[in-house]
Amino acid sequence: MKLQDKVAVITGGASGMGQATALRFLEEGARVVVADFNEANGKATVALAAKAGQGDKIRFIRTDVAKEADVKEMIDCAMSSFGRLDIVFNNAGVGGAIGPVWDIEEDEWDYTFDVLVKGVFFGIKHAARVMKQQGQGGAIINTASTAGLSGGSGPLVYSAAKAAVINLTKASAVQLAPDRIRVNAICPGGIVTGLTDQGNPEEANKRMATFQPWPEAGQGKYIAGAALFLASEDAGFVTGEALVVDGGLTAIG
Repeated sequence: MKLQDKVAVITGGASGMGQATALRFLEEGARVVVADFNEANGKATVALAAKAGQGDKIRFIRTDVAKEADVKEMIDCAMSSFGRLDIVFNNAGVGGAIGPVWDIEEDEWDYTFDVLVKGVFFGIKHAARVMKQQGQGGAIINTASTAGLSGGSGPLVYSAAKAAVINLTKASAVQLAPDRIRVNAICPGGIVTGLTDQGNPEEANKRMATFQPWPEAGQGKYIAGAALFLASEDAGFVTGEALVVDGGLTAIG
């Protein structure tokens, strides 16, 4: 098991890529705190873990990542429940503001950046606070996007926010490397989740299979696999990386 006795916190961990990662981490021996805004999905994720015999290794805490007090509380939950912190996956996300630049309102911009950028900043900040005190290193993973790599891969504000996440990841990796705290990002391409399937997963699978050279749509399990790699000792010399998981989309150029 790659994460035996490790303790992980996953934001947005009650659905989609986050839930897939939470369940994968449990399979690999980790204890997991699922932090999510949606309580019903959180309880359902705990029930799934319990059904797999992992109920004693998972906790749920309702978290709004745009509020620093909530993020601090989720980290404290890991410490009080499991006694340490090894991995934080800052994964919570929203689609955010949609439309051309001249139509976007200030509150739409702020909401998108509050969740996608400020939420990641808070996660890095409070993970680093505890990991530095422990003195045993750690792994911080942030969900960015292929939309953050170019100007034409997603909605304008979302793209800007994800670009910020990539640079925040790199800058944090440089600062935290002396403490053996690795900071990396994952840049998903077309992944079928509740955020992207518009209530019709079957149709979304067909539609999103046409987005990239790989002949099928991306699934949460592929992000879980990437997160497992970055969280594990297999990636012990990897920090400041933006790992693209997109079925060859960005290879097209």
